[in-house]
Amino acid sequence: MKSADLMRSTVSELVARFTALGLEQYQARLRNEQKRLNRAMLEMFDVAAELKSRAGDQRSALLPLYDHPNLQVRLMAAKLTLAVAPVAAQELLKTIADSKDYPQAGDAGMSLWALGKGISRPT
Repeated sequence: MKSADLMRSTVSELVARFTALGLEQYQARLRNEQKRLNRAMLEMFDVAAELKSRAGDQRSALLPLYDHPNLQVRLMAAKLTLAVAPVAAQELLKTIADSKDYPQAGDAGMSLWALGKGISRPT
């Protein structure tokens, strides 16, 4: 999705796109399609940046995704809402890490480690 399309999208449409991208990432990981995974990640970062740029930082609209049935969607929602809901996001990352459901558990664990070491700082 192009930047101009993101700018014209409603918050609900951006959340729906974020969700679709999380599901695409999940499928790409299953099929070991790294290019597809990377493209979906980059577009997801663009969606999150667009939400952040909206009045009041609309990334909080991603919080309902903490209960999404897909683990990749939950993981990315937690990672990309650390700045707006740090406690809840870290709790979800810990739950995912403790699930031992890889590769998402490993990603969540590394995110928590990087936060704890000060390597990663939510913005």
